[in-house]
Amino acid sequence: MHHHAAISFKPSSNGLFSLNPGIFQNPSFVIRPFRNKLRYSILNCRGIEIPLPKLHPRSNSVNNGSTSVAAAVKDVDITTLGNLCVDIVLNVPELPPKPLEQRKAYMEQLSKSPPDKRYWEAGGNCNVAIAAARLGLHCISVGHVGDEIYGRFLIDVLSAEGISIVGMNERSEALSLSSSDNETLLCWVLVDPSQRHGFCSRADFSADPAFSWMSRLSTEVKMAIRKSKILFCNGYDFDELSPSLLESALECAAESGTSIFFDPGPRGRSLIAGRPEEQRTIGKLLRMSEVLLLTSEEAASLTGINDPILAGQELLNNGVCTKWVIVKMGPKGSILITKSSITCAPAFKVNIIDTVGCGDSFVAAVAFGFIHDLPLSYTLTLANAVGAATATGCGAGRNVASLGKVRELLKESNLNEDEKFWDEVLSDNVNSRDVTVLSKMVVNGNSQVNRVSLLKVVSEVLPKLEFAPKMTGSFK
Repeated sequence: MHHHAAISFKPSSNGLFSLNPGIFQNPSFVIRPFRNKLRYSILNCRGIEIPLPKLHPRSNSVNNGSTSVAAAVKDVDITTLGNLCVDIVLNVPELPPKPLEQRKAYMEQLSKSPPDKRYWEAGGNCNVAIAAARLGLHCISVGHVGDEIYGRFLIDVLSAEGISIVGMNERSEALSLSSSDNETLLCWVLVDPSQRHGFCSRADFSADPAFSWMSRLSTEVKMAIRKSKILFCNGYDFDELSPSLLESALECAAESGTSIFFDPGPRGRSLIAGRPEEQRTIGKLLRMSEVLLLTSEEAASLTGINDPILAGQELLNNGVCTKWVIVKMGPKGSILITKSSITCAPAFKVNIIDTVGCGDSFVAAVAFGFIHDLPLSYTLTLANAVGAATATGCGAGRNVASLGKVRELLKESNLNEDEKFWDEVLSDNVNSRDVTVLSKMVVNGNSQVNRVSLLKVVSEVLPKLEFAPKMTGSFK
């Protein structure tokens, strides 16, 4: 994920099938790699009392108003919604100027001729899908790609990773568009000599979403959502898609018992204070999601509560379907909060090269644990390992965690344990909840905290990863 809303700074194939040249003539195209499909049970959220369609338990049909539609078999693990872009990663002598018009001119100058292809990478939600596919999950990326070199590049990358692609819009919506409105979204990832990053795209320079001309979900998109166990959304979706279109996706997921994962990201704070339609839609996302994923800073900005656990509990209490709130604590680790428990997992020690894509990779591993019904501490351990493995590489896209690197980190079991930090985090919360902390060494001590052995967790997680398919060189 990238900071499309404003420039921000921080430290630092094999194709599975041949593409049909006419595929771009239908904007709602569907590309499906061949792979085995696994089926798992899902969680449903019922009894909602907010203005969304009534949710239904799993059955042979779903009653949508006066129309009865067959409930799709959920043979897709995770569908990512929107936020498909190509990252153009360039070293620059200095980052672009801050004034909006100057930045726009800077980007237009960069865009005049395509940079060498070696600087291109799949970005946005492609990171989540690639990381999930490498864990063996069956993935669909729903989004818009244009009929140009960047769109074809994105399709090649995702299909080589075994990820199905579903075009976002109906054919009729694209017929009257100018070529610029229909183009694949680019994100310029600019790196200065001090290894500071600046992100910008054309979505930064418009008050409306980049693809605001999309007015409804295609039949193919609705079917992808219905067939999925998880629909993943993030705050950057608002840069591309209208709030009403996002709500349509939520309604489709709710009708079909598809679990919603939402990571508001840095956009969350501006959306909460944004236009009325943005406030309404992000409010529904926060209430309707079964799993919320945030950094500690993002949780504080949404709730006004600095304590990450109390902030997570506030989000849980305000939710309707919310079962898990996961707070990412950077190099310290992560916390998973439920109505009745708190689970903490220290991060793995690694040599950090680049943090771009770490949060996206983390999401993929959480989805793996959710689908496979892993114990909460196991899910956090795997998510921390996948995020850490991504941090050891440069950039995201095809550079996110390889399965081999994840296994290596788990086997090394080198935790960044900081007892003082976790004692402070838990100091006001151990009396009210069931508290579990991952630890390399389990010793008798505070009976209020359940210590879980990392070695035990690793010994049971590693066999789960043996089923991940070796589809590309990334798995070696």
